[in-house]
Amino acid sequence: MRFPQLRRYLRRFAAAAAVLIGAGLLPAASPAGAEAAPCQEQEYRVGGMAGVLCAPDGASTIQVLVPGGTYNRAYWTYHAPGKPSYTEAMNRAGYATLVVDRLGSGASSHPLALGVSAHTQADAVHRVIQTLRPRFGKVILGGHSIGSATTVFEAAEYHDVDGVLITALAHGINVPGALPVFADLIPANLDPKFRGLGNLGYLTTRAGGRCLAFFGPGHCGPESRYAAEYDERTKDLAAPGEAIDAVLIGNLFTGPGITRRITAPVMLVMGGQDYGFCYGISLVDCSSAEGLLRSEARFYGGAPSVHAYVVPGFGHSFNFAPNVQGYYDAVSAWTGTL
Repeated sequence: MRFPQLRRYLRRFAAAAAVLIGAGLLPAASPAGAEAAPCQEQEYRVGGMAGVLCAPDGASTIQVLVPGGTYNRAYWTYHAPGKPSYTEAMNRAGYATLVVDRLGSGASSHPLALGVSAHTQADAVHRVIQTLRPRFGKVILGGHSIGSATTVFEAAEYHDVDGVLITALAHGINVPGALPVFADLIPANLDPKFRGLGNLGYLTTRAGGRCLAFFGPGHCGPESRYAAEYDERTKDLAAPGEAIDAVLIGNLFTGPGITRRITAPVMLVMGGQDYGFCYGISLVDCSSAEGLLRSEARFYGGAPSVHAYVVPGFGHSFNFAPNVQGYYDAVSAWTGTL
């Protein structure tokens, strides 16, 4: 069996296994502190993919949010003391949110990592979106990092969303800047937190390395301790195939062929200090929204519009940045134009 045929077979196997492992919408569950958000949270499961749905009264637009590699839904629900999380900010603006755990992470099913890629994740997300359409008039699909690779593949393949939010992923890889991220990865069975899962082939990050890799230099001091501890405590898994797919999108020889197939409006967000994708030997300019647009808009020729925002002074995982309000406002305003 040739490699492309084997890969297609594994994708179908993983998707089928995911459907068998779990499907359905569970009853609403209101956790402690839910009264702070203008919505009721629901535990959501379909096609093996789990998540939390939060819909304010009257919401007709929903953002489906996919976390990055070694992250789960906790990335989108993090909030610094006294500040809203990303999902809370969108809910307060009147938009529903569904934050999913990627297959192989969080409460979602855990098939063998060999069968998990951004493509199989995209297939699962597509099934999720199909279940939302009867209720919501507009569906925005957003991702972070490897989750953005899933977002790209889903939007390019199925054309079933009204907007595409791509964060922490660009068409250019600054290899020296990306090395700390890849060097931080270890087999998950070497980490006591995940040893009970068995040898499924997933990766995670070594203890204590996430802050430098994902926040960036200068953001690992005492002022970042709360965010760094949260990030370490909630870390999760990623499949090697997902990382390969993200690298393919970040490659100037392969990525544009995928992203040019997206036909919905696009919003791009990068951290101003994301040295894995920006500056150095990369051609991506993350110094400003204008610079990011000049670098990236040409790769989204099928999209009717492309907007951009840069979170200044922070690295790859900028939901942990102290200055997120401008980012929230930019995404909320863009969503309102769709």
